Amino acid sequence: MLIQFRFKNFKSFRDDTILDLSATKITEFSDRVIQVGTEKILPTAAIYGANASGKSNVIEAFRYMTTYVMESFAYGGEVDDKKSKTKKPKFTPFLFDNASKDAESSFEVYFITSEENGCRSYNYGFTLNHGGVVEEWLNAKAKTAREYRSVFYRSGNDLDLSGLPEKMREIIKLSLYDEALIVSLGAKQRIPKLKMIREWFYNMNFTNFGNPFENAFLSSLIPEGFADDKAVQQKVIDYFAAFDPSIIGFHVEVMKNDDEDEEHVKIDAVHHVIGSDETASIPLQDESDGTLKMFALYPALQDTLNTGSVLFIDELNARLHPLLVRGFLIMFLNPETNPKHAQLVFTTHDSWQLSNNLLRRDEIWFTEKADSGVSTLYSLADFVDDAGTKIRKDESYEKNYFLGKYGAIPTLKYFDMFKEE
Repeated sequence: MLIQFRFKNFKSFRDDTILDLSATKITEFSDRVIQVGTEKILPTAAIYGANASGKSNVIEAFRYMTTYVMESFAYGGEVDDKKSKTKKPKFTPFLFDNASKDAESSFEVYFITSEENGCRSYNYGFTLNHGGVVEEWLNAKAKTAREYRSVFYRSGNDLDLSGLPEKMREIIKLSLYDEALIVSLGAKQRIPKLKMIREWFYNMNFTNFGNPFENAFLSSLIPEGFADDKAVQQKVIDYFAAFDPSIIGFHVEVMKNDDEDEEHVKIDAVHHVIGSDETASIPLQDESDGTLKMFALYPALQDTLNTGSVLFIDELNARLHPLLVRGFLIMFLNPETNPKHAQLVFTTHDSWQLSNNLLRRDEIWFTEKADSGVSTLYSLADFVDDAGTKIRKDESYEKNYFLGKYGAIPTLKYFDMFKEE
């Protein structure tokens, strides 16, 4: 489970920024706090804020870190970057002051493995600049240990691999170059501990329904096994029944493309005909935008709940009714539907979720952007008002949010640009 994500100098976040999923000592909904080893962890984090305040950049920072861990073994090295098949993600520091645009960006996580895997805690991170990796570290802690112990540390020419198998150290030293992470290279060399770190990132799921290109891609995905497994199709029907009982089945047909070498899946949604025992089918793509979004969410949701990983969703509320969003959240909050302790991190403008006794104060986060262009991220549990008082659990979070008590709302002016002079 993800305990904490920390990053600095990425897009609109110039300063040190922390998204913390460890539970505070507040008392509401204490039954939903997940105990893993000595850690108490939350299953959800909801990020609110004005448009362009930096909400999406929190998720993009984690995605950037994940991409670098997954692919950096293929960046640069002896291969000319222009000829490399794997494109390195663009280095995107905060650009609006002269110091930050040339400074390093840092990314760091704390996470803990499941009970089955020994409840071991890991701290992994790295810093980057325009030239590649500046620093990288991995520390580990056993369930009963008090302090982390170093697995490896790298900074410039300083390289300590003492926590790795001796026979693999020389291989890493010979293959290491500026653009590549030790974890990424070591996973390719099948070093168990480094392979496990990379697999933890590999299990992350990201969906961004605010991006039209990614939205189109997500809408084209189908659940694993859906094309030919009736049991999988039935699970999807049961999932749809929670919000759209009119869909009672699917007709699925695997079609050959014109070149005969590739296939695509044709899906029709099956509905009852009113006043009859007959059914009618319509192409799935003709269903409502909300239905298509829920279908697009299913593969990532299925994988996240099955692996006990983290699902990051940008704009969860887009095209979905607040009650449907609530039901989606409850899947993560309910241990019966989430036995492997999967987590959900999402951005939203759906303020109703602030007023329905669903979220803890430490599960509610806000982003705010200053006039300088610098974004900040803070939790409602840590927020202190002008009188120096923390927010009480019996306050009306939604009302106070719209009154501007917590910040993170747009500064509005009249739309009078079309007013005739």
